[in-house]
Amino acid sequence: MEAYAAVLLYAIPGFILLIIVEAIYGHFKGEDYFDGMDTIASLTSGTTNTLKSILGLTLVIVGYEWVHGKIALFNFEDTTLVYILSFICIDFASYWSHRLNHHVNYFWNTHVVHHSSEEFNLAVALRQTISNIFSIGGLFLIPAALLGLPPKVIAVIAPLHLFAQFWYHTRHIPKLGILEYIIVTPSQHRVHHAINPIYLDKNLGAIFCTWDRMFGTFQEELDDIPCVYGVKRQPMTWNPFKINFQHLWLLITDAWRAQSYWDKLRIWFMPTGWRPQDVSVNYPVEIVEDPYSMVKYAPKISDQIKAWSWFQFAVMQIFVAHMLIYIAKIPFDQLLIYGLLIGFHIYAFTALMDKDRYAFLAEIVKTLTGFGILFSYGSWFNAESFLPGASILVGGYLVLSLAVVSYMVLKKDFTRHYDSSMA
Repeated sequence: MEAYAAVLLYAIPGFILLIIVEAIYGHFKGEDYFDGMDTIASLTSGTTNTLKSILGLTLVIVGYEWVHGKIALFNFEDTTLVYILSFICIDFASYWSHRLNHHVNYFWNTHVVHHSSEEFNLAVALRQTISNIFSIGGLFLIPAALLGLPPKVIAVIAPLHLFAQFWYHTRHIPKLGILEYIIVTPSQHRVHHAINPIYLDKNLGAIFCTWDRMFGTFQEELDDIPCVYGVKRQPMTWNPFKINFQHLWLLITDAWRAQSYWDKLRIWFMPTGWRPQDVSVNYPVEIVEDPYSMVKYAPKISDQIKAWSWFQFAVMQIFVAHMLIYIAKIPFDQLLIYGLLIGFHIYAFTALMDKDRYAFLAEIVKTLTGFGILFSYGSWFNAESFLPGASILVGGYLVLSLAVVSYMVLKKDFTRHYDSSMA
């Protein structure tokens, strides 16, 4: 946990810097593919995923170490070849895991957040899940386990493999010639994020496009069919928690409403989007049938709320940085509470971005949690050790935040409504 936190302290600022560079480049080129609130939704999704990862909040049903211990045929030392083989095996596993996510109802819930943006830029790469409650990743690494590739090598390569997927989430890099036949490129990944019928569920590879070409899921980006991004059931929210669990909630409610017990059971394992016939008739769900007529989610919010949202995002980054820097000095039970506070913080200000009627309630919960921490521990997770008066600053921020949100919510025009124009 501490080693991963140390890596993130360098990775997160690096990712944000590259996102800023892309935004500036697009602005001056006249091809700006960023929407401010969508970008915050992406970055907060990345933050929630980071918190979940470092706190270990996923129940591992089948882990690689267990599979390796049961079926390994060889015993390899740490050599360059072992690291290369591990990378290839992880990529192979990633392809099949990704394919499962796209084709089975339950597993789509663990991946939908990554596709939920109706933009396509580097920030979208950070839209990662928190809804993978159970992990069966070890099953997809059976080839690696059979070869006897050491678990510690897999543990080193896995995050590097994930980080290597960041760069191709952009619309500014054209096709790359011969590389299009070797690795996953921005052009190929644009196809993957598109909801055009010809592009849907294509290009599932992570690093090498070999698997897509071998198993029939490759599709080239076509000049005459521009990509339309998003998911067919639009999330209609900037709140990362809602985006993460919308599909799961639909499955739960559909299973409850279905008359057939067989439908209640099989809905979880049917192809993505499948719904019991009686439920789909009685409880229709709006689906994007024509991508080119899709209206992007664009609630009318004031410049005040936009500016306030970026301020709250900056505060969130300070909290996360403090947690990562001092993770070894904060007891685990306090880390869980810190993570919970940051979660409330994210929910509250993204709910405000949505003009959600529960935004004020979420802000109250965040404020009470924050003051509960200050009174219970006597300081803000030992922040006084490097910044005298830190607890006073946090307390002042909590009061300010509640006051500002109260003002914004009490304004007469605070009703949830959406812009019918394209964002």
